[in-house]
Amino acid sequence: MKSWHPAATTDADALPPGPAAALSAALDLPEPAAGPGDPLPPLWHWLYFLQWPAQRELGPDGHLRDARFLPPIPDRQRMFAGGRCEVVEPLRIGEPAERICSLSAVTPKRGRSGELLFATERREFRQSGRTCLVEEQDIVYRSGRGAAARHPATLGTSTPDTSTRPHSDAPWQLPAKPDERLLFRISALTANAHRIHYDAPYCRDVEGYPGLVVHGPLLALLMLELVRVNSPQWTVRSLSYRLRSPAFVGEHLLATGARTADGAELSVATHREARHATAEVRFA
Repeated sequence: MKSWHPAATTDADALPPGPAAALSAALDLPEPAAGPGDPLPPLWHWLYFLQWPAQRELGPDGHLRDARFLPPIPDRQRMFAGGRCEVVEPLRIGEPAERICSLSAVTPKRGRSGELLFATERREFRQSGRTCLVEEQDIVYRSGRGAAARHPATLGTSTPDTSTRPHSDAPWQLPAKPDERLLFRISALTANAHRIHYDAPYCRDVEGYPGLVVHGPLLALLMLELVRVNSPQWTVRSLSYRLRSPAFVGEHLLATGARTADGAELSVATHREARHATAEVRFA
């Protein structure tokens, strides 16, 4: 890993309105959250600059076998841990944009499950020659399976009992219950072929999960929906989020949030756990 220093890459996207309209429909919004000329909501740039590799380039888990920013370690497993985003000005739909990707940090660590490699990818987004967003994503890689993760054996999603619904006194609340159809649509909108989101036998028999895994980015988007709906008059200047533990298809989710002095604090809960994901937002 000491000699691994991949060069930066640059790509472009016209930012058409279709992907934003498609995500709005998947989230059951009454109308598209943004149209031509409108600013993209925070983190919705994940719908753009997508890569569609040839089928032969995918590994057995659905991830790419090789790519510029994938570390050269054997039996690689990838986990999305979180990230940060500075918003100088929002990207606008319909205006051509440029993205520059680079690797800003690589740190080996040893955890309870064995050796891990933490990689931070930096992404700078520009429109009309101006830097609009600077994003960092924290990715964790493991070589091999390591120690078995602790996941619930059953989820209780087939029981209508209200005990499977999380409760909160937070002023901002957004309930959700992702099903297989939503996970399929999110995978398609983000070009994500990872089998944990659509292949139930693979989830159980290979990865050891009790059910299909809800996309980490979807948890982050649900948290940011609270800000978009409850504080539309405020402009997000920066945000950070952390994906702490997986949620599964059919579970009742509850995204909650509250204003702080200069922003908002957000989280996603199930009846099993209060903080599957957390986020902090700062307003301009």
